[in-house]
Amino acid sequence: MSKKSKTRRAEAPATPAATPAATPPSATGKIIAGIAVALVIAIVAVIVLVLQGPNPARHPALESAHSPSFGEAGAKVHVVEFLDPACETCALFYPFIKQVMAENPARIRVSIRLVPLHKGADQVAAMIEASRLQDQYWQVLETLLATQDLWTVDHVAQAALARKALANVALDWTRLEADMKSPKVLENLAKDREDATALKVTRTPEYFVNGRQMPTFGREQLKRLMLDEISRSY
Repeated sequence: MSKKSKTRRAEAPATPAATPAATPPSATGKIIAGIAVALVIAIVAVIVLVLQGPNPARHPALESAHSPSFGEAGAKVHVVEFLDPACETCALFYPFIKQVMAENPARIRVSIRLVPLHKGADQVAAMIEASRLQDQYWQVLETLLATQDLWTVDHVAQAALARKALANVALDWTRLEADMKSPKVLENLAKDREDATALKVTRTPEYFVNGRQMPTFGREQLKRLMLDEISRSY
């Protein structure tokens, strides 16, 4: 009996894989340079944003539509001040800001946010906020800042003494005391505190000029920031 022979088909030779074309050295250099430039631009942009501080468009906490403002309504430079009525530095800076505004008429608007950090200052802040309902806000605020040493004793605000300091301001005190506890007044004060917390305001005065915070604190630094924004905006 003959054995049937098994046949194996010959395997076709494998087609060699195509070798990718090498990237020219000049093209590789351009790619690396482009990536480096993009990284530098990104880093610079981050640094600029950090130095400039919050932008009001991205930080709703700076939007103070409920807060009283003084200055030209259409001014392109907007200063938001977080103020404690019992803060000595706040009292010293207030006339300084008005002086800078007088030197640059119709170009600066200031909004006040009340942040009573001193002991007892919450009652004084409520007086100021409630006086808005009698159209006496600015008279009350400026009188209290000017007479601060009469009603702030050892850095503690005395509401009874603050009331005496306001003796010459035409106020209905029965109404004022009721308004100090009203939902609207309490809501506005709470909003200021919440926004101060959101912006990490831990001391007063604190200023944001067109959303930019002072890198260091001082009168000249504040004035320089305001003038810088005037130059940018006009």
